[in-house]
Amino acid sequence: MIHHLGMVVSDFVRSAALYDACLAPLGITRRVSDLDWAIYAPASGHPFIWIGSEIPSYWQSGHEAARSPIHLAFTAPDRAAVNAFYYAAIDLGAQDNGPPGPRVSEVNFYSAFILDFDGNNIEATVQES
Repeated sequence: MIHHLGMVVSDFVRSAALYDACLAPLGITRRVSDLDWAIYAPASGHPFIWIGSEIPSYWQSGHEAARSPIHLAFTAPDRAAVNAFYYAAIDLGAQDNGPPGPRVSEVNFYSAFILDFDGNNIEATVQES
């Protein structure tokens, strides 16, 4: 299952207006915003869409995250699955963008990040209490 998706946009103000307008009829609204990024969520769900002119530094797993065109995070059932995701990708030639480990923000996550062959930042994550 997809946990969240982040996209770097070329014109944040214009893109935020677009997402505000087209997601509202679907029950998805902007929950958090700053001058150059926003987070969207349904009324009774967790945030799952991030847009910004650059991904804020505290979301980054590694130095490449801010330049990645897409950030896609998958929900993992446990730490073992996060580890398996990471090592399978690395074994097939993906670039390390943050080895498995705890990530602390508003919520505690155990996550791993890779860059796919096109520079997209792909994450597997499990939320921990």
